[in-house]
Amino acid sequence: MRSRSTADSESTRQFAIDIARTLSESKCSDVILLDVRGRSQVCDYVIIGSGTSQRQMRSAAQEIEDIGKVRGQHPYRTNADESSTWILVDFVEIVVHLFEPDQRLYYDLELLHADGKRVDWRRAEGELPPARAPRARPGKTEA
Repeated sequence: MRSRSTADSESTRQFAIDIARTLSESKCSDVILLDVRGRSQVCDYVIIGSGTSQRQMRSAAQEIEDIGKVRGQHPYRTNADESSTWILVDFVEIVVHLFEPDQRLYYDLELLHADGKRVDWRRAEGELPPARAPRARPGKTEA
């Protein structure tokens, strides 16, 4: 169908896998990564995860935005409903949906993308996540 970007398809796939891993490591549950290339006119990968609270979901969304910025993949748009029960982060080729569990059941995006191929994003046994730089806290200074 389309590919709106000239980005390398393997680097896009790896970025999607890294986002899914980050969400899981940020305590999001039921994270799925769907390859919808050739099936969607909107994106190449869809990631869906469930959060435990508004605060946790916002933190996870911020973390994946930060990862994207470090890679030069700034989010095209981030959007949340008023009560933050659904947060969307759009990287153009990759669209991430974070839901509170009840909202996820209600919208059932897995059914909408049922023809997408599931991508295994889990780390191989014994593979460690890369070390992350500590995030700076506003108003905190190092001694």
